[in-house]
Amino acid sequence: MSAPPCAARVAVVIVNFRSYPELRACLASLDRDTTGTAVVVVDQQSDTAAAGHIEADFPNVRMLRMTANGGFAAGVNRGAREADAPYLLLLNPDTIVEPGLCTWMADWLDAHPDVGVAGPRLRNDDGTIQASARRFPDCTTAIAGRSSWLTRALPGNRLSRRNLPALDTATTEPIDVDWVSGACMMVRRDAFDAVGGMDEGFFLYWEDADFCRRAARAGWKTAYCPRVGAVHAGGRSSRQATDASLVAFHRSAFRLFWKHASGSARLISPVVFLGLRVRLAFMRRRARARERGLGVRQGS
Repeated sequence: MSAPPCAARVAVVIVNFRSYPELRACLASLDRDTTGTAVVVVDQQSDTAAAGHIEADFPNVRMLRMTANGGFAAGVNRGAREADAPYLLLLNPDTIVEPGLCTWMADWLDAHPDVGVAGPRLRNDDGTIQASARRFPDCTTAIAGRSSWLTRALPGNRLSRRNLPALDTATTEPIDVDWVSGACMMVRRDAFDAVGGMDEGFFLYWEDADFCRRAARAGWKTAYCPRVGAVHAGGRSSRQATDASLVAFHRSAFRLFWKHASGSARLISPVVFLGLRVRLAFMRRRARARERGLGVRQGS
């Protein structure tokens, strides 16, 4: 049986889509930071047997079994409705948090009441730093964004550092940024409610950037806090449906542009739309080539 609706200082909301091994490891890492913390898992398109094993092994976790996959934003909003806490930690199931992360971030937000959103330093499995803190997308994002050629080839260049402040390893103190990754994001409940939660029009991707932009317009700051961290494997749920995830990424990118662009900026929307379509076609070809290469290696 699931735990009852939670009342705690920090409510951890995890939206899971068929990533049960990763979810198990994530919950185990949270067990090291249980003071004043409650956990809600929104299990999209739930597998009855796998969800049951999780519930049996983590009886203090509230598991919400959903029959369909409503998307990340809808899952966050659903989990938040089950949580009575001044802070929400939005956490991906493929994330392992450092001991004390929830407590440290809640304490820091207590001391900075003008900050509505905060994100820790995220690392890949190999220890490298993820670009989890960013500037809002603009005309430079295409050439100096997280996955651009320039950033991969010359990650220390000035333009990429401006767009991706988390990649600056010299940054150790909290800094103001435009937005942080929803893979591990602590949100003040007052800020979450003030902007109406996540925009469920984003099925997957970019809902975190949209949320931080709306929070900023409502007067809340967003901060990057590299003193604490987590390991984020990344992409585990999206691997269940690679092509659908690629489509969702590019649809959400255009939705973000259209939603926040000025009237004059919308005049170039056909160019933005075409550019995203070209990028989607390229990413699809690359994904298929990678899958063919993996099949050849497995068959050899």
